[in-house]
Amino acid sequence: MSNLTPAEQSVLATIEMEPMLAQVQQWAAVNSGSANLKGLAQTAAMLSDAFSILPGKLTLLDAMPTERVMPNGHIENVEHGRHLVMTVRPGAPVQFLFTGHMDTVFPADHAFQTLQWREEGILNGPGVADMKGGIAVLLHALKAIEASKDAPDFGYQILINSDEEIGSPSSAPLIVRLAQDKTAALTFEPAALPDGTLAGARAGSGNFSVIIGGKSAHAGRNPEEGRNALLAAADLALRMKALTREGLSVNPAKIDGGSGNNVVPDHAILRVNLRPHAPEMQEFVYKEIKNLIALIEKEHEVGAHLHGGFGRPPKPISNSAAILFDLVKQCGKDLGLSIGWKSSGGVCDGNNIAACGIPVVDTMGVRGGAIHSADEYLITESLTERARLSALTILRLAGKGSL
Repeated sequence: MSNLTPAEQSVLATIEMEPMLAQVQQWAAVNSGSANLKGLAQTAAMLSDAFSILPGKLTLLDAMPTERVMPNGHIENVEHGRHLVMTVRPGAPVQFLFTGHMDTVFPADHAFQTLQWREEGILNGPGVADMKGGIAVLLHALKAIEASKDAPDFGYQILINSDEEIGSPSSAPLIVRLAQDKTAALTFEPAALPDGTLAGARAGSGNFSVIIGGKSAHAGRNPEEGRNALLAAADLALRMKALTREGLSVNPAKIDGGSGNNVVPDHAILRVNLRPHAPEMQEFVYKEIKNLIALIEKEHEVGAHLHGGFGRPPKPISNSAAILFDLVKQCGKDLGLSIGWKSSGGVCDGNNIAACGIPVVDTMGVRGGAIHSADEYLITESLTERARLSALTILRLAGKGSL
């Protein structure tokens, strides 16, 4: 703590846990599953009220619809909730991007809807760590800085999107636009481990659906006249899985299709997730999958259409990102925190930001664990801890002006 300047100490002293915790409890009490448009609208309204304490212009942007392959093979539009964007001091010489997401993985009809205390300081609830706690960390770090007369001159944009948990299909172009000309970015996903370890390099992620069209026939009278789309999908799934290797994970996840047991199935949809750890591996697997689809079409005499893409590019650690990580580590040290990082197979909006050439640390949010499950929990003392870490990082970044 002795390495903090008086101005830094003054800013950090204003950050308190109670108002942050109250907001997390309020926000987490409202279901905001990615497909729950009503809950997302309610959450967006609450966040708009909360962030209105900051200077600048706040807007709720309508999300562009995206496409989804239905179980019958038809492609339909999917609506998404609005995205919150705030712009503060756009003319300042140094500009940052801060991102979070309001959606959770828990749909409106999920059994996990309420909050409870596991023990003192451990709050269990949907989205408390991922990432309504992180949103509170961001808000209160900026609130403390904005209240200071000694803060350096910098500007920033905030994005809190409504579709991160499903790969940010509607907000990905918005992320690219907001990342332009930024010095650095911070994203407020929960820490990679309960001890506060940050996520460093990340794998990329691509979600694909292969729509396969065969030919129906009676399973007993004339099966030889049919073309089994389900069998072609299963064969393709096995061949795709065989592409798994060092630096690449392939997960055939689901096959939709077929009808009665006495009918040769004339349609099937194979869903698959790909996790390449480097851009060249992404190029390799995409090419190989197209080759496998052509092979399946020929061998099974079916038609096939590949739908989807790589929504999360691989995120290696660039030189500027390494400098940013070191800055966060030093800030942690000056606050009495030990900050480390590790590579992760998980993905987030940090992947998309890094692909724009912007250095980003994407796990500045709270400590907790068991995210994406009914055991999700928040370590409440980390609200203050991570808000102070974020505020100090932002102050020093703004003071440096560049990485």
